[in-house]
Amino acid sequence: MSLGDDGYGGGQGGYGDDRHMTRTRLPEGEVDPYAPTRRGSGRSGRGGRPSSRNLVTVVGIVVLLIAAIAFANRGGDSSSDPSSGGDARRPGGSEPTAPTGVKPVDGKTGGIASGFAHSEQGAQSAAANFAVALGGDGMFRKDSRRVIVDAVYAPDAAAVRGGELDKVYSDQGFLKKIGLDANGNAPKGMTFVSRTNPAGAKIVKYEGDMASVAVWYSSLFGLAGEGSTKPVAEGWYTNTFDLKWIDGDWKVTGFTQKDGPTPVGRDQAASSAKEMSDAVEGFGGFTYAR
Repeated sequence: MSLGDDGYGGGQGGYGDDRHMTRTRLPEGEVDPYAPTRRGSGRSGRGGRPSSRNLVTVVGIVVLLIAAIAFANRGGDSSSDPSSGGDARRPGGSEPTAPTGVKPVDGKTGGIASGFAHSEQGAQSAAANFAVALGGDGMFRKDSRRVIVDAVYAPDAAAVRGGELDKVYSDQGFLKKIGLDANGNAPKGMTFVSRTNPAGAKIVKYEGDMASVAVWYSSLFGLAGEGSTKPVAEGWYTNTFDLKWIDGDWKVTGFTQKDGPTPVGRDQAASSAKEMSDAVEGFGGFTYAR
């Protein structure tokens, strides 16, 4: 629900036949390449002196072994031990990955994360979490919908938008079409699924107390259970939220939505109704994104 064969190349990461393996073979009769040279028929190989090609190969292997041993022994070097105070980064090497940004929020309003940082990352975190809240099954029940709207929207926007959302989500024709009763409940034996899973967020515009953030996400929507005529399906959308910094937190003043970007679907068999129902009940959704 919007509210609230692999198509990316050759198999196995695109490696295919591009990988090569070097094999080293000693001359027949297990001739020691380091033994004194024996004069034979004048040809290298069988019973004669080892060819320069074999000698270079063996020397190369010895060099690689020495390098591997040296690399393994580096673990005991105090200069690479973070506790020693030394810098483990090597000149010209890649930087190790590390956490960035501010810590996750501690606050919660109506079960929704609150108290986001007054920064670009804070705005992205807020937008991602608002996408989860507005795309969840709580929006289909009157009491929880009001709590969500008041927690996510700016006060003046909540007063206007709340009434509009009540009208949409209480429409009997709409509820019947998606398989719910007049109160937004699923039929007996069925599990209603409406879950938003953010895949990423980006700043579209940021000006101090105002921000515009796009959130790309997948959505699971439908009824899970034996005999469901509205099986859970996946969709991809992008919501762009207009945010305003109000009383120490980001709040929604409006948002727009569009389909996609939609990835190529994998050739996977759909799970049974029971498997899907068990997964939805067994795996809790994320309440804090980014």
